[in-house]
Amino acid sequence: MDQRVHPMAPYDTTPQVDFHSQRRRIQSIALWGVALLTLTLVVLIVLDILLSVIVKGVPGLNLAIFATPTSGIAGGLQNAILGTLVLIALSMVFSMPLGILGGIFVACFAPARLASAVRFISEVLAGIPSIVIGYFGYAVMVLQWGMGFSALAGAISLAMITLPYIVRTTDASFTQVPGAYWEGAIALGMTPLMAVRTVVTKLAAPGVMTGVLLAISIALGETAPLIYTAGWSNFDPSLHLVKNPIAYLTYVVWTYLNEPFHSAHQLAYTAALLLVVIVMILHILVRLLQRGGVKHS
Repeated sequence: MDQRVHPMAPYDTTPQVDFHSQRRRIQSIALWGVALLTLTLVVLIVLDILLSVIVKGVPGLNLAIFATPTSGIAGGLQNAILGTLVLIALSMVFSMPLGILGGIFVACFAPARLASAVRFISEVLAGIPSIVIGYFGYAVMVLQWGMGFSALAGAISLAMITLPYIVRTTDASFTQVPGAYWEGAIALGMTPLMAVRTVVTKLAAPGVMTGVLLAISIALGETAPLIYTAGWSNFDPSLHLVKNPIAYLTYVVWTYLNEPFHSAHQLAYTAALLLVVIVMILHILVRLLQRGGVKHS
């Protein structure tokens, strides 16, 4: 029997259900829901930490905190604040020139194989736990080189931690500069070095500054390497960079919070609040520098 549909028979106008499209839509909604839920949890955790630090740290803020060094489990944070600034400044003296010049070399001048090797080494160095670098600094700088617990040993340890981040961000910033700028500079008769110095650096500067900010933020939060290399002191930092322990804020947060005294807890939360404020100020400054760099370029 002929099963063909008669030409004059009406067409079936019932809408067909696209099960594949519906399944993709459901999967997309589910993934977006999981992403939003995860983001919400992360934001709530961060807000809880920040609120705890602010609520418990603000009562300890007063002029004496900035003008009085620690005394046992009491006193102020003058020595820790000054010591932190000294350690960060010294570490940047070592890591900034090496990191920026190394990133420029990798992005602009290094052969492909050498650039790949440097990037791999930077990634490995960035993944090393900070306590391993601290123990290395203790064994080599404190004991073998005879520096003792000192600002110099602590700064070199922080420089080893921050160096790969500066190299990687500088490399990425210079690599992302459009090739047209390179071609235009070379067409005007510039050497590659002149092109980097006069043209490309201006465009890559915001990214480089972001990398420096990231490095400083990481250095501000380090404790383990400094415990093994910088030690601790209840006195303000001096010009003696070796065989002279130095104070820093993260030691107060790490150590004083474990003490069974309210004064020690108050100092710990106040030190944590100061660290958060310093990081926020750095972020604001870098944002302003980025805007200036974009307008200038």
